[in-house]
Amino acid sequence: MSEANVKLVGVVWRWWTPHVMCVIWTMAMNMITVLGQGTGSLTGAVTFLENYESQSDSQHFRILNDGHQVQLVLDEYAASGFGSKYQYLFGKIGMRMKLVPGNSAGTVTAYYMSSQTPGLHDEMDFEFLGNVTGQPYILQTNIYANGEGKREQRIYLWFYVDNTPIRVFKNNKDIGVPYPDSKPVGIYSTIWNGENWATNDGWVKLNWTYAPFVATYESFNVDACRVDNGDTASCMAQTSSWWMSSEYQTLGAYQVNQLEWVRNNYLLYDYCADRKRSPAPPPECARNPL
Repeated sequence: MSEANVKLVGVVWRWWTPHVMCVIWTMAMNMITVLGQGTGSLTGAVTFLENYESQSDSQHFRILNDGHQVQLVLDEYAASGFGSKYQYLFGKIGMRMKLVPGNSAGTVTAYYMSSQTPGLHDEMDFEFLGNVTGQPYILQTNIYANGEGKREQRIYLWFYVDNTPIRVFKNNKDIGVPYPDSKPVGIYSTIWNGENWATNDGWVKLNWTYAPFVATYESFNVDACRVDNGDTASCMAQTSSWWMSSEYQTLGAYQVNQLEWVRNNYLLYDYCADRKRSPAPPPECARNPL
């Protein structure tokens, strides 16, 4: 999918309790209709300021349409970002994004969840890596658990994606692999200069004559268990919540086929196959062939 065709991108994380298997990234993308949102504790259209707040100055962050749309702006003076007002443990989130159009080479538009536990943080990343005009965006996902990362996968984005699983990270704590199941996380998005690595491994630099680079967002619902004052006990105790039902424990057969199709057709890089980085595959790779 070339950058010229990018209109809106909906992204959803689903992450579960300690008793189940997966962090699952899914994506919905097309030219008009995108991923629906869970309502959580707020029903109807949710404005940005109900769940989020800016982390930038007024020149690099814009609120539009009475708070139903915002923009992050990158120029030669500053990057830009926003974050959630609250932290969450289990649930599902989604947001609609319009990526930087035209020549976006060197830009990184990131959408991620991260805990506030320096050195031992949990984090799940979407990083949309810009490209020159006419070339497709690349999506890099990564996951940190207890501060351990370097679990990147990269895929090309294609023209139509409809709630298609693009990655699964299973719970392998029984073989000593950390898993992000206990730390509350905030929800964040940023746009920044990644020209040293983002496009063709840094060979294509960001061209400031195309600035400002603008990413647009809408749909700010969160359907997740909110954690107040770091106390996760109430979330852990919710054994009858929707995320505990069987359909959210793992992928079904059809979703497995979808994930295999993505990997067979659009996968560019998988840390499990990188023998320059790891002469032997990390231990979770044998259990997570998809």
